[in-house]
Amino acid sequence: MKINLVAGGPLNLIPDLQAFDGRDVEWVGIDRGVFYLLNAGIKPAMAFGDFDSVSEEEMAEIEMEVEHLKKFKPEKDETDMELALNWAIAQNPDSIMIFGATGGRLDHLMANVQLLTKPLNQDIDIQTEIIDKNNILFIKKPGTYNVEKIADFKYISFLPVTPEILGMTLGNFKYPLNDCHIPMGSTLCISNELIRGHGTFSFSEGILLVVRSRD
Repeated sequence: MKINLVAGGPLNLIPDLQAFDGRDVEWVGIDRGVFYLLNAGIKPAMAFGDFDSVSEEEMAEIEMEVEHLKKFKPEKDETDMELALNWAIAQNPDSIMIFGATGGRLDHLMANVQLLTKPLNQDIDIQTEIIDKNNILFIKKPGTYNVEKIADFKYISFLPVTPEILGMTLGNFKYPLNDCHIPMGSTLCISNELIRGHGTFSFSEGILLVVRSRD
């Protein structure tokens, strides 16, 4: 099973959601993201939020369309996104894709990126990604990983989430590295590109944010 979360970020940054649909996909709307799903012809199985960004009429529509609705007070310790992500992780899916999590307020964006560490912090192996029209973001712990070339997302950047990354090695990249130390704040690993159909990256210590982008 795959779980896709759709939040209420700017609509112009959200890709065609139908392209990510399938028989093994369960959709979850977060606040205004419920309407993005309904407008895309997708009925969410769950909805989370305080729904402070919707009108009374819109709330009535949500209550009519969504069978499993988790409504919270605006005054709470977690964001709507975190509440939905906690639920998704507990279902132990094969993957979690998050849409509508970029653009708009920078504090929300930075918080959403940090939420990608949740499965790792719980030692749970769930591929969790934030996806918009121009970017794919995911987090990795130390290890060796294969990465396939995607024509529409040719740029690959690596950013430390922890104070440093040790042993950073890149193979089949335009700008290769071998056993490098990458401190937080370094731009050494920004805007790299694969030179073949696939490549590898590896590191021995730290937590790494991988960003695949297009212009």
